[in-house]
Order: sequence, then C-alpha cells, then structure tokens
Amino acid sequence: MENAIVVQNLGKQFRRYHADRPRTLQEACMRGLRRTQPTERFWALDDVSFTIAPGRMVGVLGPNGAGKSTLLRLIGGVGRPDRGLVKVHGQIGALLDLGAGFHPELTGRENVFVSGVITGLTRREVRERLDSIVAFAELEAFIDSPLRTYSSGMQMRLAFAIAVHVEPEVLLIDEVLSVGDFSFQRKSFERIAEFKAKGCTIVVISHEIACIRELCDEALLLRGGRLVARGSAAEVVDQYITESELPVHDNCGALAGERVNCDRPSTA
Repeated sequence: MENAIVVQNLGKQFRRYHADRPRTLQEACMRGLRRTQPTERFWALDDVSFTIAPGRMVGVLGPNGAGKSTLLRLIGGVGRPDRGLVKVHGQIGALLDLGAGFHPELTGRENVFVSGVITGLTRREVRERLDSIVAFAELEAFIDSPLRTYSSGMQMRLAFAIAVHVEPEVLLIDEVLSVGDFSFQRKSFERIAEFKAKGCTIVVISHEIACIRELCDEALLLRGGRLVARGSAAEVVDQYITESELPVHDNCGALAGERVNCDRPSTA
C-alpha cells in the first residue's frame, strides 16, 4: 500500500536578523545597510525522515521552536524545503492559520464563500454546505453581519467550521483543537474522530499532549529541528513528559465524552 505521506531527509533553513534592523528604506539609507543583513542562518528542520500510512493519525510533539509548524506547512505545500523532499498522496485539508483569509468588511456568509473557494471547494459545493457550516459554527444569528463585529472566538469557530466541511484525504491540524468553548471543542473532537473513522490520514500538533495520547495512533518527537523519537503515541508522550518534566493533568477525555483521568499529562 502506498504511503499517504513520505518525508525524506527534509531540511528547511531560515535567517535571523538583527533586532535593531531598519524597517524602511529611509532608515536603511540613514543608518547604513550593515544591519539589514542576516546575522546568522539556522535549520528549523534538519534531516527529518518518516512515512505515514493511509488512515493513521499521527501527533507531532516538541517544545516551542522545535520545527513542528514548519513541518506541517511543508507537508501542506506552504513553502519549499531547502533539502530533501515531501510527497503527499491525496487531497490535503489544513487547519493551520484559521481565519487568515477572512476580510473584516465582508459578512460571515461572504467570507464562507471566499474561504471555501480558497480551500478548494466550488461555489456550488459551498452553497450546498453553507447551512451546515453556519450551524456547526453556531452563528445563525450573525452570519449576515460584517466580520468586524464578530468576537475572535466567533471568527475562529467560523473558520474551523469551513475547514472541516472540506473532505480531505490528508488533514493537517496545527494547534486549533482549543477553538471555542467546551461544548464547541467537544464537537470539534467528534468531527476529527469522524474524519479518522472514514480513513482520513491526520497529522496534528497540539500542546494538549493527553489528547495526542488519547486520539493518535503514533507520535513524532522533534527537538531543535531533528526527529528524536517515533513510536506509539503512548510511548512518545511518556518520553516527552519524562524529558520535559511536564505537569500532570487531562481534559481531553472530558472533551471526548469519556471519563476524566487526572493521572494523564498535559502542558496546560
């Protein structure tokens, strides 16, 4: 069986600039060009390799700056690697920067159409799914109001609702499982579980590591841009907890409608 995701010797390099570098052409002319040059280069990802079989749910763990979001973006086709390659087989759906394409002066309804088309749906498909999207976001009373009148939570709920109404074969999720209140979070987890049950390949980043343990089949552990561990979700979570000395708590079981076990760990 062909792997859904193949990552081979992946490397991505970024530049660091001086904190006091000029922000405008006028400042650069007045203060000289020396501070406009990068002070150093660093590898956000360095020689990362793994494969993911179809239908598997894989969590990505690691401290801030480990390269988790960079990895997800490269898998999703946002940017190009400086080294190695990424192959994805199947239509990609991504929950990355929720609401990034929203326009504040458009209504919620208009933003649904714009964002839906951007994510790969046709206008007809958006029209057919509009009522379901609005109901999922719980915004029936506000959908024809300008987006600038929405709270940040309402905007995130709308963005999440649009994203989960695309039907991808590969779903990428970056730290968006805490969108909305407790009831909405539980509904979001249930929708992710539906994707998994249908055979969708899912890669998720979350600092709620108890949820990684609860929901994922496997996990990857990144440190300093390198893949340092891969295995069952339970094994990798335990290694991450031990190495990081994380506190113990869990609210993932409650979100999933299960018994809360306070012996399970989380970074919250």
